[in-house]
Amino acid sequence: MIAAEDTRHTGLLLQHFAINARLFALHDHNEQQKADQLLAKLQEGQSIALVSDAGTPLINDPGYHLVRRCREAGIRVVPLPGACAAITALSAAGLASDRFCYEGFLPAKTKGRKDTLQALIEEPRTLIFYESTHRLLESLQDMVTVLGPQRYVVLARELTKTWESIHGAPVGELLAWVKEEETRRRGEMVLIVEGHKVQSDDALPADALRTLALLQKELPLKKAAALAAEIHGVKKNALYKYALEQQQGDVETEEDDIQQ
Repeated sequence: MIAAEDTRHTGLLLQHFAINARLFALHDHNEQQKADQLLAKLQEGQSIALVSDAGTPLINDPGYHLVRRCREAGIRVVPLPGACAAITALSAAGLASDRFCYEGFLPAKTKGRKDTLQALIEEPRTLIFYESTHRLLESLQDMVTVLGPQRYVVLARELTKTWESIHGAPVGELLAWVKEEETRRRGEMVLIVEGHKVQSDDALPADALRTLALLQKELPLKKAAALAAEIHGVKKNALYKYALEQQQGDVETEEDDIQQ
């Protein structure tokens, strides 16, 4: 017996390979209700294959409730390696893959997206998101706003298909690139986001430090740091800390001069 996300799609595959097996629809809308029915069949000694239309079951696909019930009932679950867009994209992104965080789809509404990104702003691991065609531009814009235009992001589109495309750039540049052609926002998409890097003073861009120095002549320190950070897409706290330490250093130098 085969529990399939869509019996029409799986049916074509079975027909191609001349596999005669009973198909049972198991999808997001009926899984919780049907899990008990399938569990009973398993307890009777039947074997059930769980398949999704594309990718791996449970990874943004149905199957969680059934697998959990099986585990709780002591029924063996045998995993089979298969396609997974998140891992496939990560393997080709060129970003750190020793530690990563899979976040699924970002929320549909702007506030929810920004809140989610804000909660992840200092996450050091590589972040993996799925995104839909009609929300790609909005999500990239929110990343620019929350993470800053310099955060590196890879857009992997239509993986393993004819029109596969993998393009990486600072997210501000990536947004502009996607806007250039409508075809660049078609298909199934994965966004791989570089993890947060703790910036030391030495790592602050020279342009940002020059801008900070100019703004400090006209604005309070905190406001100057915030504005310079927004202009150059760097962390406000890092610039503010740098400015405070520079200011403290100047005070100590003046005191030394007076003592001499």
